[in-house]
Amino acid sequence: MKILRAGKKIIPALCLGLLTVAATGDADEALFIDAGESSGLDFVHFNGMSGELYLPEIMGAGVAVFDFDRDGDLDIYLLQGHMIGPGKSMADAIMPPPANTSLIDRLYRNDTKVGAAALHFKDVTEKSGIRSGGYGMGVAAGDINNDGWPDLYISNLGHNQLWLNNGDGTFKDITEKAGVDDERWSVSAAFVDINLDGWLDLYVGNYVAYDMENPKPCRSATTARDYCGPQAFEPATDRLFLNRGDGSFADISEKSGITQVFGGALGVIAADFNGDHWPDIYVGNDGMANQLWINQQDGTFEDTAPLAGVSVNRYGMPEASMGVVAADFDGDGDEDLFMTHLVRETNTLYVNDGTGWFDDKTAEIGLGLASIPYSGFGTAWLDIDNDGWLDLLIVNGAVTLFESHEPTDKVFPLDRRNQLFANDHGKAFIDISDLAGDAFQFSEVSRGAATGDFDNDGDIDLVISNNSGRARLLLNQVGNKNAWLGVSVLDATGKYHVTGSKVALIRENRAPLWRRVRTDGSYASASDPRIVFGLGGSRGPQTIEVTWPGGERERWSALAANRYHELRRDSGIKTGQ
Repeated sequence: MKILRAGKKIIPALCLGLLTVAATGDADEALFIDAGESSGLDFVHFNGMSGELYLPEIMGAGVAVFDFDRDGDLDIYLLQGHMIGPGKSMADAIMPPPANTSLIDRLYRNDTKVGAAALHFKDVTEKSGIRSGGYGMGVAAGDINNDGWPDLYISNLGHNQLWLNNGDGTFKDITEKAGVDDERWSVSAAFVDINLDGWLDLYVGNYVAYDMENPKPCRSATTARDYCGPQAFEPATDRLFLNRGDGSFADISEKSGITQVFGGALGVIAADFNGDHWPDIYVGNDGMANQLWINQQDGTFEDTAPLAGVSVNRYGMPEASMGVVAADFDGDGDEDLFMTHLVRETNTLYVNDGTGWFDDKTAEIGLGLASIPYSGFGTAWLDIDNDGWLDLLIVNGAVTLFESHEPTDKVFPLDRRNQLFANDHGKAFIDISDLAGDAFQFSEVSRGAATGDFDNDGDIDLVISNNSGRARLLLNQVGNKNAWLGVSVLDATGKYHVTGSKVALIRENRAPLWRRVRTDGSYASASDPRIVFGLGGSRGPQTIEVTWPGGERERWSALAANRYHELRRDSGIKTGQ
């Protein structure tokens, strides 16, 4: 370890390659810059707070990053809140926005010209036909009809919505026809092909049964009025919808077995955790034991979380799981789990042994102590400097007024700083938040976080949604100084991304780098399904092997570095099952 200086601060840092550039004292060299305002991303979230301290007003909202018009660059969907008040149901409690108001969800199209020096976004909400009538919580992105155009599922406080992409810049509300509404309080959702039939199914995580007609008053340890926690309400059960392939879904929640356990779901992610090439589902619950639904390959799931070691922390205590991500952070080929938690708890890292059994390694790897002062929400694995190791983003925001220990005149004093951690070869994480530049000095009430390469320059950028604040677009300034390789893993027709595929960068005399095709994870958000491999200083031709859902494998060789490639199923060399 060597000691680096960042301005007046002395920061311990490992030999982290390009991540040390911001610590040299050069103020012009930050890891990220905030390009939101300059790019036209002018969204400001409204939570409808009225002084009544309704729990829903502090829980939203997420963000989606997706290429809705298939022009090769990433667009952004942001969810909006509304005024809320007493009502017989959650839907009744939502007060519709006045005519000609800006208080609706917003779709921003990336209109950046090729070769332009800066990004530019245009608000195309009106043209898109999307009219968000609910109080927005979360969003999932996926192509439900395999036509090549990504669709959106919106999770609301009250009725949810499924917006079908028409392929001409407009969307159609097909919620009723598709049969995927849920009038309870949904937060995160995930598209996943649970039966390997080639059609994306839908898992919807529901939170608690919040009584909008007679909301409970809650108090902090000081006896002052405060926001309630989830324990004040009955937890809800989740929903699982099976895609019939004709634009409609069957509700198989009970048949699948997932309604046998109540949760309070906030984070949802799908991945193959036990290595059998079938997708499983992990659910992070707020203040209750988490669930690991292992796919039984017959349309049913079994919750193995207690035996697998991922239902509670190493001390046997359930935690307030909010955001959830899964990836191979340590380079051993399996999916590890990380989730964000409440202040005075620690965020938790569960390390997979390759068979779906996990160890809580939070303390050993350096992610425990730094998280104790924060309530974390959105989170993401991303290789900031393209050295091949996945670094970690955590976005924070308090959930009770009691967390504001210092006197303040802020109307909404739940703001906190966000955090970045650098991965030291899978052995430890180092807090480099102070190296990240001004973009990580903001103190806001952050909730959603999504990743993608907005300027197609080969490094991963960020969108962060803030409750009662403006969205942030953070552009990576260091990643493409190393070599990289980008891939879109597509079906045989080249229309849609094959969610759940495992992708390996084959390296001579070194273990492969593994990534997964996905859009889910974080908190109530959706990310770019493309994969970017950091190559470090390796700029020669590269080899990629894809393991398709079900276990078939194909390989592509002689792929040029520093560019994106489309890998279509059945166009590579078959390497086995």
